[in-house]
Amino acid sequence: MFRNKLRQIWAEGKPALNGWLSIGSPFTAEIMAAQGYDSVSIDIQHGALDYGSLLPMLQAMRASGVTPMARVPWREPGIIMKALDAGAQGIICPMINSAEEAAEFVSYMRYPPHGQRSFGPTRAAIAYGGYGVQANDEVLALAMIETAQGVANLDAISATPGLDGIYVGPADLTLGTQNGRLPPAFDREEPEMIDLIKQVVDACKRNEIRACLHCGTPAYAARAIGWGFDLTTVSGDSRLLAAAASASVREWRDLTGGDGVSGDSTKGVY
Repeated sequence: MFRNKLRQIWAEGKPALNGWLSIGSPFTAEIMAAQGYDSVSIDIQHGALDYGSLLPMLQAMRASGVTPMARVPWREPGIIMKALDAGAQGIICPMINSAEEAAEFVSYMRYPPHGQRSFGPTRAAIAYGGYGVQANDEVLALAMIETAQGVANLDAISATPGLDGIYVGPADLTLGTQNGRLPPAFDREEPEMIDLIKQVVDACKRNEIRACLHCGTPAYAARAIGWGFDLTTVSGDSRLLAAAASASVREWRDLTGGDGVSGDSTKGVY
């Protein structure tokens, strides 16, 4: 039976660092998982991948010892349960707008009597040397609040029994609350957005669950830890690849005076 290392880190009062995968490649997953993250999440919602990529990516990360998680496309029981059966130890669920939706999500995460998860951990049972109802206490259910309705119901959502945390995606939170006034992006500096992000932390602390934030840079992620976040994601595979490639090309052209156009190819990369 597995033990979720994120739970152990948090029990020790320490913050956690999460990596992000949106490229459907086991090799990319293996590379990222070997870099020292505490957890690595596979993005099935917006990533260039599906379940056929998810399973071998989870397999590729096993040797690193990171906590593997997945962001599912929606609050749909089939993909949530299938991702858990494949070996994900945490699920990030987008667009949770009410306590009822949060409770529904939590019910898909756990076996009876605490939920309605169907039993059939095909890979997870092999990968973890057994997999029973004890998994109820180890898997993590993280809800994303991304809309004005979700913000209005923040306290009720945070108080949902069995919910382990709130995961903030600043891009969608901005889209969902600012009515087009601000463009979607990470690392918000607008006072109203920082205030809103801190409201999430406060609600999580009141209800003794974890606060998680998707960030673009280590510096902003460190600020977020100072605000009370328990987990921060710093960038992701596609953005990191684009940034490193762009920097390499730019340096070469600067040193050689070579012709060509060198731009910031990380723009628009999620």
